Amino acid sequence: MSEQQPDHIYELIQVPKTTGVSFYTKKDTGSYVPNHWHDAIEIIYMVEGSVDIMVEASAYHLQEGQCFLINSGVIHSTKCTSPNTGIVFQIPFDFIRLYIPDVQQLRFVLDDPGDNPVRKTKLDIFKETLTQMQIANDIRPEGYILRFNSLLFEILFQLYHNFSVKIFKADLSHKTKDLDRLNLVLNYTNQNYDRPISIDEIARVACLDSGYFCRFFKKHMGLTFLEYQNEVRLSHIYQDLISTQDTLQSILERHGFTNYKLFRRVFSEHFHATPLQVRKQLCSPISSL
Repeated sequence: MSEQQPDHIYELIQVPKTTGVSFYTKKDTGSYVPNHWHDAIEIIYMVEGSVDIMVEASAYHLQEGQCFLINSGVIHSTKCTSPNTGIVFQIPFDFIRLYIPDVQQLRFVLDDPGDNPVRKTKLDIFKETLTQMQIANDIRPEGYILRFNSLLFEILFQLYHNFSVKIFKADLSHKTKDLDRLNLVLNYTNQNYDRPISIDEIARVACLDSGYFCRFFKKHMGLTFLEYQNEVRLSHIYQDLISTQDTLQSILERHGFTNYKLFRRVFSEHFHATPLQVRKQLCSPISSL
């Protein structure tokens, strides 16, 4: 495996100066990342296992050998309930704009080619290019940056010519303003999720009236703010559940989920199992809950 990427509820993408993009092989034993967005195109290529991805209102089950693309500024979540290995490739929007000036009028799509042989060939070439990037990044032979960057620009060329669709958004500045406002809310929630955050408090962070904030948040995130705060707590609880030997009670207290009945219902809805079943499945025998 190349580099380890820290788990973030709100993704702030760090990129090396030598490439300008984030590219790594991720071995995931189990994780849940609630709704978030970032100013980058994200490509996930599943090498082993599977992962569930929710993009706005649509659910996808990405399996071994499949590739998935999430456009910049699109709200999404990911859930891994069994070990998997995948390539994660994130291309900051500002980097793409250097070489594709009209990128704001483009939407990238890596859809299932179906029975279209030309589309299938293009997608197979795209996957092979990703695999060659992974080899260069993992093995890192002398001068590997030259090889990696040559493949990086080949990928950009393929995205532009084979997997882009022209769109026209009349109010891009309005969308950007909304996402910037959401950015403030998500960051604040990530920093304070383990304590109660009132609607009045979070509305002030967003510089909105409380009533309007509730409508604004539900419209963009697809759930209420309280539901989202519990999703953030759940993601931390899930990680501690499979990576520590702490009791469930201490984990819940640590992350501010005080309503045990609600927790059990939300946990079951997400993972279709009890906390004890998940712990037994994803880690070695540990102390009883």
